[in-house]
Amino acid sequence: MKTVLIKTHELWLETLMAGFMSQGESRITLYDFSDIIFRHFTWLEHYMIEQGKSYDYDRDIIPIKVDNLGVILNNINRRISELSLQIMACSDDNLAQRISSDLKYISATLAKMNNAPVSAFDSSRMLNGITLSQEATDALTLFLFEESYKEYELIMIYNYLQAHSSDAFLNRIFQIMIDESKFHLRSFGQMMAEMGILGVPRTIHKSLYQIEDVKKFLRDGIEEEIAAKEMCKELSDAVAKDSTELAAFFDFINFQEDYHISLMTEALVHYEGLENHG
Repeated sequence: MKTVLIKTHELWLETLMAGFMSQGESRITLYDFSDIIFRHFTWLEHYMIEQGKSYDYDRDIIPIKVDNLGVILNNINRRISELSLQIMACSDDNLAQRISSDLKYISATLAKMNNAPVSAFDSSRMLNGITLSQEATDALTLFLFEESYKEYELIMIYNYLQAHSSDAFLNRIFQIMIDESKFHLRSFGQMMAEMGILGVPRTIHKSLYQIEDVKKFLRDGIEEEIAAKEMCKELSDAVAKDSTELAAFFDFINFQEDYHISLMTEALVHYEGLENHG
């Protein structure tokens, strides 16, 4: 079952990446499917915890560099075929049947999708026809690589914390942070694809999510969010003279970080209260 969890993790990421490099209805469908597969991942994780089985978020390299969408869709379908057989090892019949049924439908839908050329790896570094200065282009490129990994990292960290917590107050905050990071990752991933610099976030070391000192994690996380706000502000300033629309987007992301800081502060106060009353 550990292999099933790993393969589901990889399937989620590859489907999400296919969404970044796709367009129109195909992108929407692939995003919907990636959300379903991520839910599969969380259900399987819960199953592993209930069974008392050890697991982690390690995964293999996911090759996504293709010239045509049909190639990665075929690769995804091969993963689905393998996973559909492996899921039978799950002793929870209801869970196995649900995942198997979902995968069958997803596979059939992907097989009917139209092929299309992919420009997500052409290194054009052009975004929606916006002409940016070399300085702004370099700043945006660096930001997207760093922040796309950070958002993926946060999704996995908060997911792990939520999976191992029975506290409704904390889990509400963890879920908000997961949802927010998913939105940011999609936004940045689409930009990377449009600029021809799409890449899969690197694997997360277990020391980052198997957290022993939650208070320290939350304190450090607040500082990281403050730093992220500064990065957004600097990027907004760098692109403002070339694109007010792009500058407004990064201001929008910047202001979202304020709420993240307030949520993490609430979580820290709540966690400290639990310790004091423990």
